Amino acid sequence: MVPKFDPKELKVVGETMGSPYVPSLQIFDYPVPAKEGYLALMRREPIWQVISLAEGRIFTPKLLPDNVARAFVIESEMMIPIDGGGPDMFGIEWEYIPMATGSMVRPGEPFMEDANEWYDKLVWPDIDSWDWEGAAKRNNGTFLKDDAFNITWFQTGLYERLISFMDFEGAIMAMVDEDQKPAVKDLFDKISDLYIKIFDKYITYFPAINCFCFHDDWGSQKETFFSPAVAEEMIVPYMRKITDFLHSKGKYCELHSCGMALKQVPNIIAAGWDFWCPQAMNDTHKMYELYGDQMIIGVIPEQFDPATTSEADQRRLAREYADKFCQPGKPSILNYYGGQVLTPAYREELYIRSRENYSK
Repeated sequence: MVPKFDPKELKVVGETMGSPYVPSLQIFDYPVPAKEGYLALMRREPIWQVISLAEGRIFTPKLLPDNVARAFVIESEMMIPIDGGGPDMFGIEWEYIPMATGSMVRPGEPFMEDANEWYDKLVWPDIDSWDWEGAAKRNNGTFLKDDAFNITWFQTGLYERLISFMDFEGAIMAMVDEDQKPAVKDLFDKISDLYIKIFDKYITYFPAINCFCFHDDWGSQKETFFSPAVAEEMIVPYMRKITDFLHSKGKYCELHSCGMALKQVPNIIAAGWDFWCPQAMNDTHKMYELYGDQMIIGVIPEQFDPATTSEADQRRLAREYADKFCQPGKPSILNYYGGQVLTPAYREELYIRSRENYSK
């Protein structure tokens, strides 16, 4: 039973850390701890409108070679992105590109020309040799505490891993070439087993983790990279192995997939993901209407210029958002890609209205 809204909850007891996507936000005197609010949303029993990224804690330890290679280490010993790059867990070299604020494998000299080469060429990582004990000692109880909804972002999913081995052109061809498809399936199956072993280590050494966010980009600005039929055959079964394992351990599963992928939402659901925050080229309002009863959709609010929009209009827009997307039985999460509208007035009104709607 969701507790009824009490105006006393609007007492500000702190604020979140801002980011390029979401400004710092007021932390209200919630009726339950913030972590419990996030967990309630994951159970589809939300108490208020959770804002992705802002109300969780990201954890990407440097013990995982990919986090260093991809210049995305967030833990007790932080690393500035420009120090990133280098070999990933398979020894593939990544290069940090400051303009893109991310890393990539330098194209033109792919590790494999044909997917069938992996059987002989790939050297699989010895994950037992990674410093799990040291990372646990460094982070547990310090950076990684049980007071927040802790999300481990995991770089380099199945298709992204294939790209790292073959460059984009080779990877996309391997997904549809009848002579390479069996090898790709075998590769994805073995990679999914490896990832399950890594996630099992995470769960053992970092018990405060609540959720795993898995990166696998499936689209460009205008269209998905491959048809839904290709994704259903080539990716979904192996992703489902991973999400089934995580769910069996009581963990939640978030997909991070850039690009236009509206057509792929049925596959994302079939692969077992609990929620997804799409980029702005996707019509998240339509996505919510079509699939919000099957998966938690990261909805992007209607955008406005805070400098030229009155407080009354900001509050009106927040109420309209909440009335459409904060429905008991069909919850959503506010997508950080639209977080620029979260002014103090919008945030407060959104909290009030979502509390009222979810407690009906």
